[in-house]
Order: sequence, then structure tokens, then C-alpha cells
Amino acid sequence: EGDVICVFSQYGEVVNINLVRDKKTGKSKGFCFLCYEDQRSTILAVDNFNGIKIKGRTIRVDHVANYRPPKESEDWDEVTRALHAKGCGVKTPPHTSSDSPSEDEDVPVKKQKGEGCS
Repeated sequence: EGDVICVFSQYGEVVNINLVRDKKTGKSKGFCFLCYEDQRSTILAVDNFNGIKIKGRTIRVDHVANYRPPKESEDWDEVTRALHAKGCGVKTPPHTSSDSPSEDEDVPVKKQKGEGCS
């Protein structure tokens, strides 16, 4: 888990990670869901990591519609509890042509990057 955070933190602050494991064996299934603090970091990570090789494996990094935090546990910190309740990312109102933002504005969209961690 620490290696994944280290690699992906190049593009922003990682606020939560869900390394998916097999329920019976506890071994990693080879992918994870990761939530960044902001949308720009998410976009940078997807653009720069998708399709690269890490430790001899080509990884896939993409956005997911809904961030999946780890299953509920007493060990959860406040950030994980908030992500479970509200989701990762900021919900935005539906886009209308009358109030289109300029290209320089940072408009958060509810998208997260996820699969592809080893």
C-alpha cells in the first residue's frame, strides 16, 4: 500500500486508498481504488500513468464513476468515514451552456482514478 501511495503522490495528495484483497486469502487482487484530494491530481495521474510499466507490469489507470472506500471497520480514520458517507470528489451541478466556465477555472467533477495498482 505504501508503494502505491508513494508512486501516485507524484501528482497530488492521496487522501484514501482501497487495495482490493481476496476475502479468503487476504492477498491483493492486483488492483485498487485511490482517491485524490482534488480533480486536477486525478486527471494528471490518469494521463501520465495509464499504460506505463511498473516493475515489469503494464498498469491501467482510469476514472471510476463511484469511489469505493474499504469496507467499514473500527480502524477507519475520519477521512475514510467521510468518504464512505459522501463519496470522493465534489458533486457539481449539471452543466448548462449559459454558465460555461473559462478554461482557467478549476471545476471539480465527481471522477476518481482507480484500477491499476499492483
